[in-house]
Amino acid sequence: MLVATTATAAAISSTPWYWWVIGFGGQIVFASRFWVQWLASERAKRSVMPISFWYLSLIGGLLSLSYAVYRWDPVFVLGQVTGTFIYARNLALIRQAQKGGVG
Repeated sequence: MLVATTATAAAISSTPWYWWVIGFGGQIVFASRFWVQWLASERAKRSVMPISFWYLSLIGGLLSLSYAVYRWDPVFVLGQVTGTFIYARNLALIRQAQKGGVG
């Protein structure tokens, strides 16, 4: 059973609607990356990691980071900053390999 405290109810009612869109949007984009990876692997009949997985990770992570900063949640912020760095680094490595920089 979900029990809402007065403080929780006040926080929910005082949050502007667009922060809910950003927060839930980030979660939806972030979660969609698993569907993309699964479908790509099923099509290839082997485990693959399409580049769209990393873009969805980065976009979902940035949206979630924005929401975490708004909520001023240091645990959530640290997790999202770390993940966002990793997703961006993977995209940089992929770009470098496509340009022939990595043999």
